[in-house]
Amino acid sequence: MTLSLNMAWRNLWRHKRRTWLTATAMIFSNVLLVFMIALQFGSYDMMIDNTLKAFSGHLQVQAEGYQDNPKLRTSIPAARDLAEELQTALPQARISVRASAFALASSEQRSFGIQLIGVEPDNEGRVSTLPGLVVRGRYLEEPGAPEIVVGSVMARNLKADVGQEITLLGSGRDGSFAAGIVRIVGVFESGSQDMDRGFAEVPLAYFQETFAMGDHANSIAIAVATLDQVPTAVAAASSVARGRDELVVLDWNALHPGLKQAIQADLSSAWFMYGVLIILVAFSVLNTQLMSVMERTREFGVISALGIRPRKLASLVMLETALMALIGLAIGLLLGWLVALSFNINGFSYPGMEEVAERYNLPGEMYPSITFGTMMLGPAVVFGFCLLAAIYPALRLFRLRPVEAMRAV
Repeated sequence: MTLSLNMAWRNLWRHKRRTWLTATAMIFSNVLLVFMIALQFGSYDMMIDNTLKAFSGHLQVQAEGYQDNPKLRTSIPAARDLAEELQTALPQARISVRASAFALASSEQRSFGIQLIGVEPDNEGRVSTLPGLVVRGRYLEEPGAPEIVVGSVMARNLKADVGQEITLLGSGRDGSFAAGIVRIVGVFESGSQDMDRGFAEVPLAYFQETFAMGDHANSIAIAVATLDQVPTAVAAASSVARGRDELVVLDWNALHPGLKQAIQADLSSAWFMYGVLIILVAFSVLNTQLMSVMERTREFGVISALGIRPRKLASLVMLETALMALIGLAIGLLLGWLVALSFNINGFSYPGMEEVAERYNLPGEMYPSITFGTMMLGPAVVFGFCLLAAIYPALRLFRLRPVEAMRAV
């Protein structure tokens, strides 16, 4: 094996320029793949995090069945007490209790159906970015005050603005008629047409009183520092919820099933582009090794005449390719890691990103995800395709006829 390795290494440098040109193509592709894959997964982490911070939190405790069929009466009894137990189990987490119902909102001129959310004014800003998106007026302050914040599209549809009153009509948890008059204290712009058109928030205590909820609520939103902490938080919340009947803990995958599907679709399209780059590198290797085999036809003929089997010659060509690919992998991986690390420290943004982020209370930079998987995935695929590309030149040696090969010029 040592002899074969030495021979393969020497053969590589018989044509230094050609070897370095091919290795450079591998290095370039590996650097590009390492950085792009790390940045892509970093952008997914940011997209998930921003989506969860916008409203839902990283996980929620709900009454069983509420996620699939959100009804007011599908609720959590003594929700604030449960939230305090969860806070004890998850001291670093941020927790807020919510209730939700469909209501008819009416101004002096128009009426529209809306999704009315009861929130804890002091806690909502810890799990949601919505309180920071108020563009006119202010966010909710008093726990039981008859006040409301609405989306900009809803305010326009209702022809109502800050300081004006609207009437809310709905059905209480016990089936009673629920009605109330609230004053608009703030208008928000979330960047989502659906939220700006259909969402409005009132203080939870006012919501519970108006909709005959008592101490019930529909969900408890929990936010943690990073996505990596979600499994631990789910386990801790589940241990608390097990002490109560018919409660479930849902992580972000269950709360936003479409988010993962969108990521998978984007990943598929990205790998199509990566595949084009990898195939170009593989063809470069194929061309290099094919030329190498053809130039050494006479040499291989002499070696075959001495009794060396074609299998040995083919393995020598494959070994040469593996060594060249390892050079490309090692240097490309190192340079790609350094580039990704630089942006991981300083952040990456494109023109206009910071302005949009500032407007919608989001991070203005994204950070590449540096993990073993994101670092090795691209180079490993390139390495594998390079070996595959060398199979055809290696197989040509099985058809080699020593006498004819030795006559080759």
